[in-house]
Amino acid sequence: MRGKSAPELPVVVRKSAIQGRGVFATRDIEKGARVVEYVGERITHDEAEDRYDDEEMRRHHTFVFSIDDKHCVDASVGGNEARFINHSCEPNAFTRVVRSRIFVIAGRDIAKGEEVLYDYWYTTDDSYTPDDLRRMYPCRCGVETCRGTLAAIAAKKPKKKSADGTTARKRLRNGSR
Repeated sequence: MRGKSAPELPVVVRKSAIQGRGVFATRDIEKGARVVEYVGERITHDEAEDRYDDEEMRRHHTFVFSIDDKHCVDASVGGNEARFINHSCEPNAFTRVVRSRIFVIAGRDIAKGEEVLYDYWYTTDDSYTPDDLRRMYPCRCGVETCRGTLAAIAAKKPKKKSADGTTARKRLRNGSR
């Protein structure tokens, strides 16, 4: 007797008009359905910072997805199709962390052939200005309401400086790459 096989994923990776490769629906996906799980190596944020130095990278590009304050998933090691899902300021999907597992969920009905997109909502410390974020983490989604960056832009608080007068910049924490 054969065991039950895993259902075929409703997505495929191919070239995207937004950025590099993207993930596209191979069939209609209903709102609320799990599209794919974001998988990879589970590491600490400190390990991620050692692997990927944003200040040294020519262009920010990682597959690191934050699970909580201590842990993240690096999909460049053991990752799947989910690592190629692109950002949009008007997404058709979102992510949900359930018992330390990351799922991409359809936020609305997604038609066969449509690119699956979610809002990365990268978060940074207060030392980054909106112009910094747009330069360092530019958005290419092209929607009318595009904020110009993969990062969340919140009302800025006054910058906190350390005793030596410098402003600390922490590694980007995000809901994805």
